[in-house]
Amino acid sequence: MLEIVAVGLTALFVTASPLAYAQTAATPSAADWNNLTDMRIDLVKAALKLTPDQENYWPAIEGAIRARARDRQARFAEMEKRVTELRQGNPVEVLRNRDPIDFLRRRADALAERSTDLKNLANAWEPLYKTLSPDQKQRMVFLALYVLHEVRNVAEERTEDEED
Repeated sequence: MLEIVAVGLTALFVTASPLAYAQTAATPSAADWNNLTDMRIDLVKAALKLTPDQENYWPAIEGAIRARARDRQARFAEMEKRVTELRQGNPVEVLRNRDPIDFLRRRADALAERSTDLKNLANAWEPLYKTLSPDQKQRMVFLALYVLHEVRNVAEERTEDEED
């Protein structure tokens, strides 16, 4: 049980890191993003304690995790670029020239990309998941739920800070 708590706490710090970066003026570098991805991968792999046979499925999962992280990094960079451009403009002109249709299309494209990444990740995980022991599945579920809970809490705090 103590091991699961330790993994959960590590997941909290690893998961909350990009959100903390997003709240500061400093933009994480490509190396920061890569280090964060490496830590996430190591955390999940360590929590599962894969058998030698299960290790054969890991490269596909790691590739899907890295592709998703790379795409997320590109989306953040694009958002940052757009926000910077908007901030540099005249606020009145920015409001006057807003295009809600363009916004909806950009949002739809981003959601479609995220959907594809998640489907690829699920497809990569499926063969390994079928081989996991009940104990490994329990650790995976705990880790996933804990991370989702913490991400939600950070997002709620961020929303509250923006409202203040």
